[in-house]
Order: sequence, then structure tokens, then C-alpha cells
Amino acid sequence: MKKRNITIVNRHYPPNPGITGESAWDLARYLIEQHGIEVVVVHIDRTYDGGGAVRQPVGETHAVKTIYEGKNGLIRLLAGLLDGFFLIRKALKVRKGPLLIMTSPPMLPFWASLLLSKTPYWLWSMDLFPEGFAAEGKVSSTNPIYQWVIRQTYRNAPERLIALGPRQAAHILAKYGHEIPTTVLPCGVLMHQDRDLNRPHWRSKRDEFIYLGYAGNIGQAHSAEFLKSIVQNLDPTRFRLVLALYGTKADEILTLAKGLEGIICLSNIPRSQLHYLDIQLVSLLPEWTHIAVPSKAMSAIGSGSPILFCGGSDSDSYVLLRDAAFFIDAEGNIDEQVVSFYKSLSKPLILQYKQKAEQLSGRLQDYVKQAYEEIASLC
Repeated sequence: MKKRNITIVNRHYPPNPGITGESAWDLARYLIEQHGIEVVVVHIDRTYDGGGAVRQPVGETHAVKTIYEGKNGLIRLLAGLLDGFFLIRKALKVRKGPLLIMTSPPMLPFWASLLLSKTPYWLWSMDLFPEGFAAEGKVSSTNPIYQWVIRQTYRNAPERLIALGPRQAAHILAKYGHEIPTTVLPCGVLMHQDRDLNRPHWRSKRDEFIYLGYAGNIGQAHSAEFLKSIVQNLDPTRFRLVLALYGTKADEILTLAKGLEGIICLSNIPRSQLHYLDIQLVSLLPEWTHIAVPSKAMSAIGSGSPILFCGGSDSDSYVLLRDAAFFIDAEGNIDEQVVSFYKSLSKPLILQYKQKAEQLSGRLQDYVKQAYEEIASLC
């Protein structure tokens, strides 16, 4: 019987944390354990300030050294550009089976399109770049160099697209200008995710409060205005707000929250403890719709918590999860909507949404398993 293989290429992979690496790990583990498929993973040998569990790697791994591990933004950007080149070059040397290219570092799809013109590959889209650079204002969308990079990125289409949701898939297919066989695989729904039965120290045994939480990155794609409004309008007699933040906008939120009654600041919330949050907070700025699909929304539902999503109604975060999602329109008056949200909340209402989240969690697990099986059938 012929040996079945696949090669996954991504910046992150365990034991380094980060949701894209965890997603690659989860798929790899499933393919190995359920189908005996040999998985090769090519990744960057560096750490990442991400959340989540510290996993032990599975599969055959090949680490590529980055040229820079410091914090200087411009140098990191240039290093990331070269990292993508080195990853593709290494993957071509060690690959077995289909090449599954992810989208981190940001220019990895650019290099895939440029260097794999004679080598079939699949694209697993996470956050989309270079579009993300324009969304965060680092470059104008009319810049000639940016437009050239966009054209090159979408010139050589993959044989298969694996997208985070149906709306992101439609967005990407429009960029390529023709149909591509597509698998929808939400990010943040892990097949191998435990729930800790030991109540964490920050959760009161008496349960007299409603616990809201924001666990993860608050960066360029996310709304600081939304989280500030949540902090400033919090009623500490009814609520507890748990913040475990990192990213470019984390410091301003944590400074605002410092010393305020009812707010608990943590360095991290393990994924296994997310179910102790009654409602999890998620945001996505409208200009990032389809460019990013926050994994924390899927992780929240997967843990059994409903979400409060601040963003656009066309985002996959809301389209896929609306049955268990409270919604705030990011283009409306956020303060007014937050105040109204707080007033509407009650424990019976939250229980209804939690039940919907548990049901949706099961459906998402089935969704992911179906996607994994589809990928396995093609290896």
C-alpha cells in the first residue's frame, strides 16, 4: 500500500504557542492518529507571544532559523519577508505529498505564488496579507509596489483552498478570479481540547457574578474602543471582567483597567479554562472583515461559552456563530450598544446562550472533522 503524506508550511508550530501552529498541530495529529498519514512540518525556529497551550510537536519537523528575533517593528517586517522565502525553499527540499501552505509569515502566499509556479500546492488561509498591511494603514492600497505584490500573490492559484469560513472563501476566490476546490475549516475549533475540571482561582465559588472575559490578542485588527467601553461601563456589583491580553493595544487597555473594581488581570487563560467564562469578548474592525477571522470566537464557542462580537455582520465570526452570539455593530455607537448589552443580561438569558454554544460546539467539531477527512482523502 502506498504511503500517504502531506507537508505543512507555517511560521509557528509547537512547542511554540500560537493558534496557527496549534491548528497545524491539531490537523497533523488527526491525520497521523486516524489515518496513519506521514506529516512533515516546516516552520520557523523561534518563539511567539501567543496564548494557548504548550503542545508537544507531532510529525516530522524541520525548523528554519530566522534572521532576526528582536522587537524592532521594521526589522521584524523585513525578516518576516525573508522567512517566507526560506520556508518555501526548505519545503521544496524536504516535502512529501501535497504542499499545504499557510499564511504566516505574512508574505508566505506571495512566495508560494512566485516559487511554486511549477509545483502544485494547497493554500490554508489564516489572516490575509499583504491586505492586512493596508488594513492597518502601514501602506496605501494605491501604492504601486503594494498593487504589484497583490497581483503576484494571486497570480499562481493553489490547487485547493482551505478557508476559515464561507465569506472569507468567497473573498479569496474573487481575488483569484475563478473557482478553486474549497474546504471550509474554522480556526480555533480543536479536535483535541480538554476542559479543566478544577475551578480556577479567579472564579468565585458562589457564582454571584456574571464573568466576562477577553483572552488573547488585542492588536491592529481589533477594536480598542469596544474593550474600553466594556471596561468603563462595567458594573462591579453584577459583573467580573477577566482580561488576559497581549498585542499592540494591550497596554492602553490594561492601564485603563488598572485598579478598577471588578476587573481581574491575568497573564494568560489556558484554553482548558475558557469554559469558566460566561461570555467571551471578540472584536474585529470592519476594515479587517474577511482579512482576519478571529480564532478566539471559535475557541470560545468550542469551550461552551457564548460570545459578544463587535464587528461587521458579514464577518464569518458572526455568520457562523450567530446562534450563540450577542452582537455589537462596530460602525454604530459602541458606548450605547455596550450599555444596552449590560442592561439586557441576566443569568437565565446567559444559560440559554450557553446551551446554544454547547450545541454549536458539537456542530463545529463535526464541521472540522468533515474538513479533516476531506484533507485526508486527498493525501
